[in-house]
Amino acid sequence: MELKPLLKTLGSIIRAIFTFIFAVMVMGVMVWAYVEGFQLATSIYGIISFGFYGLLLSCHVLTQSYFAFIEHRRMRDRRDPCSFTKTIGFTISAYQEDPAYLRECLNSVKALKYPPELLRIIMVIDGNGEDDRYMMEMFKEMFADEDPCCYVWQHNYHTWHGGEAVEKTKESDFGGVTIDIIEEDPQRKEVEQLIQSKRCVCIMQQWGGKREVMYTAFKALGSSVDYIQVCDSDTKLDPLATVELCKVLESNPKYGAVGGDVMILNQKESYISFMSSLRYWMAFNIERSCQSFFNCVSCISGPLGLYRNDILQQFLEAWYNQKFLGTHCTFGDDRHLTNRMLSMGYATKYTARAKCYTETPAQFLRWLNQQTRWTKSYFREWLYNAMWWHKHHLWMTYESIVSGVFPFFVTATIIQLFWTGTLWDLLWILCCIQLIGLVKAGYACLLRGDIVMVFMSLYAGLYMTSLLPAKYFAILTMNKSSWGTSGRRKLVGNYMPLVPLSAWASLLLGGLGYTIYHEMQLDWNTPAKILETKFLIFGSMAYAAYWLLMLFFYWVWFRRLCRRRARRYKINI
Repeated sequence: MELKPLLKTLGSIIRAIFTFIFAVMVMGVMVWAYVEGFQLATSIYGIISFGFYGLLLSCHVLTQSYFAFIEHRRMRDRRDPCSFTKTIGFTISAYQEDPAYLRECLNSVKALKYPPELLRIIMVIDGNGEDDRYMMEMFKEMFADEDPCCYVWQHNYHTWHGGEAVEKTKESDFGGVTIDIIEEDPQRKEVEQLIQSKRCVCIMQQWGGKREVMYTAFKALGSSVDYIQVCDSDTKLDPLATVELCKVLESNPKYGAVGGDVMILNQKESYISFMSSLRYWMAFNIERSCQSFFNCVSCISGPLGLYRNDILQQFLEAWYNQKFLGTHCTFGDDRHLTNRMLSMGYATKYTARAKCYTETPAQFLRWLNQQTRWTKSYFREWLYNAMWWHKHHLWMTYESIVSGVFPFFVTATIIQLFWTGTLWDLLWILCCIQLIGLVKAGYACLLRGDIVMVFMSLYAGLYMTSLLPAKYFAILTMNKSSWGTSGRRKLVGNYMPLVPLSAWASLLLGGLGYTIYHEMQLDWNTPAKILETKFLIFGSMAYAAYWLLMLFFYWVWFRRLCRRRARRYKINI
């Protein structure tokens, strides 16, 4: 009678052991290829070479691109209709949102092509002060024809027992035994009743961070809906977004969550927002599309995601109470929510047919703060995710290791070349980085059918100068918890992420100075150095020409956008 559970447990143990061996093998091969530096092809005097490690990375990019392409074809060929029978709790998390973005978000929610009687809309505002009330008033205005219910909660789910509960403690004597009776927050019951009975509800609650806001919506909904959709207050949804997400979850009961294609709303605002828009497209339509082929998308993004509610409710408390090194986690909410679903053995999917637009930081410092926060959650969740590799396809194990160790290998390579390499070594690695970027950008142009993706090759500059050092700052400050990105109505006041950038620049400039001094001591009249000089001259010209040409094209493209935007304005006199 107990043979089946025993065999299942035994199979899980064997799979875990096999996955661990596979992970060690992948890590071992990568470390060996990097440390050994085995060369597959090299030119005379070793000026140009192609190693085994470079071959591994090239194969990884090609394999990832291939499976992403196959998954896109699957998405296009999917013809399953939506049943329009599932009830959905549509949750919006709001915090000091720009009124223009919030209005666009609410307008897009109203325009969703999903039966209103099956869609329950809940917006929870992180903050209940007068400065936050404009968001509630906007919600009331936008849904005036839906009989909206707005409620100000003086606390939240986790602040009542730490405060007024002590003052409201009563004592009752039963047979000489004193019993402490702790009263519940009466507003909590009202919030839950409103959310479970009304179609459009807006709740203002005591500040507690984004995870607290999401928890309120999830907890109050309980088991009253089939699916829960998440959305941020700066997100503009495509009218068919919810329908397309539903189609995916309905197609297979083993699909626990699905995310959609997140694009940038303010793409034209600055160079940073433009580069972010290209990076978003690559992240979703190549990286997550490939992960979706193997049913293991690593993160269902907050702007557009749909979860099976019965599964989500099972790990809701564990998700909220997540701790790392003894500190309660308040960021990385979406990635941990996805990881919890993966830990249950359910598949996570991505569909490019569900689309939305979201705001991204346009200023460098705010963007850097955002990336630092995301990196913190990435490395923390990497450790948690590793415990469940055995429950999913080996691709999840392989990709996690490759993406996890890649920044450290890049850092070691750059530092080594700047301090112990030659000038040509430095130029060669920079050329290789841009060449790989151009190849990936070219493939993205073909897949997307838009030449603008060629600018994606410029992202390597941001990665090498800013994101790479920021990753180490994120690791060192992983236990510092906050929303990370300030509300859009406030100026960024956190300049700490600039410290690692300054240290990184000093380290590289010091190495460059040392290399130049060392090179000046050598005899440049030897045949090897004469040939290296020619490579240096032509390589420098090619590298400079690439950047000048790409920046010129960007300038032309940006000016064209500005002229288009200018034609839209009319002046009435």
